[in-house]
Amino acid sequence: MKKTQTNLIIKTKKGLYCPQGDFYLDPVSRSKVETALISHGHADHLRAGHKHYICTEKSLPILNKRIDSPNKQPHNIKTFGYGEVFHLGEVKISFHPAGHILGSAQIRMEYNDEVWVYTGDFKRGADPTCEPFEVIPCDVLISEATFSLPVFRWPDFESEVESIYHWWQENKKENKPSVLGAYSLGKAQRIMKALRQFTQEEILVHGAVDEICQAYKKVGVDVGPYQRITKETKDFAGQLIISPPSAIRSSWSKKFKNKTTAFASGWMRVRGNRRRRGVERGFIISDHADWDSLVRTFRETGAKKIFLFHENTQAMQKHLTEQGFNISSTKELV
Repeated sequence: MKKTQTNLIIKTKKGLYCPQGDFYLDPVSRSKVETALISHGHADHLRAGHKHYICTEKSLPILNKRIDSPNKQPHNIKTFGYGEVFHLGEVKISFHPAGHILGSAQIRMEYNDEVWVYTGDFKRGADPTCEPFEVIPCDVLISEATFSLPVFRWPDFESEVESIYHWWQENKKENKPSVLGAYSLGKAQRIMKALRQFTQEEILVHGAVDEICQAYKKVGVDVGPYQRITKETKDFAGQLIISPPSAIRSSWSKKFKNKTTAFASGWMRVRGNRRRRGVERGFIISDHADWDSLVRTFRETGAKKIFLFHENTQAMQKHLTEQGFNISSTKELV
């Protein structure tokens, strides 16, 4: 690997673009592009309408669900396994595990003996539903930094899941439904799978969660016994119900009489967020890297230059600059 001389990736109105390979990384602007490399299936990294999509094999069922076209035309999606090399233009490319959700990938790009890595979203913590994060040595790292403040340090994942289980069991003693808000793609399945070390009881889920559980099952990830809530579902007393966070305060949740509510998110590290979300309990579970994991990853990659693609990263940039890192925002990718 050699010293960076020119930018392999530049920031444009359509997103992060590689001229040498003529492709975009997770383009989410309203403008359509010819070729989109997709790190994972969350809506802030994936948009319908592009001509060609390239993703990991395990992301395929998720992309098929999330970019469903109105006229039901098949999508032009090409898939590759982790570590499988392919070429676009003059660029050598491969996907590597990001540990974020099922099928999530870092994108390694090599051009003129220089290696660039785009992390997409990633985490370093335990997750029984996806491959663990892989450290990729590189010259330049383009990284997420969702939780780029020192306050965001995660507790042990298994301990938080055990707390969810005990919260549910305590509510069950009073026949209260336990309604847990968790993002329908990734977070919900991770929690459901991890709860199986404590119980094989059936879990009730929102339709949006069920849709993604089915996609997970297509690639061999079984989250255990659960039931989709329908109009015919009547008995909610003492049940654990997992739904998208937005559904907790919607009319959908009115059917759960005498319920108690909670939200599983890294944002629960800040106490006031629980009140703002209108829930009674918060569990600190995130599918993103925390402050310590971000710093650790930057060191382990050996990157000579780091670009952060989230807003409000000034505190992290200042801290790491003082530590000797060459770090800035993707706004400087011109």
